[in-house]
Amino acid sequence: MERSEILKQFGNDDENLINILHALQNNNSQNYLEKDDLKAAANHLNITYSHIYGVVTYYTMFSLKPRGKNIIRICNSPVCDMEKSSDIITKIKKILSIGVGEISKDKRFSLELSECLGQCDIAPGMMINEDVYGNLHNADLASIFEKYK
Repeated sequence: MERSEILKQFGNDDENLINILHALQNNNSQNYLEKDDLKAAANHLNITYSHIYGVVTYYTMFSLKPRGKNIIRICNSPVCDMEKSSDIITKIKKILSIGVGEISKDKRFSLELSECLGQCDIAPGMMINEDVYGNLHNADLASIFEKYK
């Protein structure tokens, strides 16, 4: 879908900013916001580019660089850390041969850290796209990733 078509779905009220940014990012096959997306959103809402840029760089759900088809977010909060999220991160790096902030060679996965996924009751937590996984163990990971290949 064209950028202009996406923007037409939203009014010019700046309360639509987050939804516009999500729609633009979701429309990009590499799951990120391009500079022209930010400029178009700023023009559509009649707010400054720097304001849009500040919002995009504040929220971890937005990216200004290309990402894989499936975005893996590992919770790095104190609760998940106590439940060994660092072991999960190490195992993911090994399984997918990527580091945090990298894209797998097949372009299927990106690995990111998140300060909190709001899933403390099932720590350690992980999201892949919109799917939430909790009570993770290293043995679970390979079968979870298979679903996204």
